[in-house]
Amino acid sequence: MSAEATAFIAIGSNLGNPRRQVDRAIAALAKLPDSQLVAVSPWYRSAAIGPGEQPDYLNGVAELHTRLPARLLLAALQSIEQAQGRQRNQRWAARTLDLDILLYGDQVVTEPDLTVPHPRLAERNFVLYPLADLVPTLVLPNGTPLTELLAKCESGGIVRDSDGE
Repeated sequence: MSAEATAFIAIGSNLGNPRRQVDRAIAALAKLPDSQLVAVSPWYRSAAIGPGEQPDYLNGVAELHTRLPARLLLAALQSIEQAQGRQRNQRWAARTLDLDILLYGDQVVTEPDLTVPHPRLAERNFVLYPLADLVPTLVLPNGTPLTELLAKCESGGIVRDSDGE
């Protein structure tokens, strides 16, 4: 069993009633073994990044205390995605659910299918804003304060969602 780590999980959906998808994802995260769901950020709407015309995304971040190693956490997140109808046919395509490990304690992981911190964390306002709602004083494993990333990131196109509908 691993030592407990604080993991931050990005949650996004733009298909199949996004609010229902993210609510189901939160419920599934709360049931993960050897883990405790600690907090969930407010939800944000943002334009989709990817091919073709897509509906806007509903995005947020969950804070999870877990003893699951990063690799097992990734497998659990992918199982939740699959259970909610996630199709992996095209990169950045519209999806029912997208769960990504943003941070896993202060660990840096570089494997073929797992990179932590998330490789595009610094350029994605739709994860930086909800992450800052949870932990405004957060410092990344490389010593960069979250506030510095926010200062460099464009806020255009992201809107705090009042009801997630």
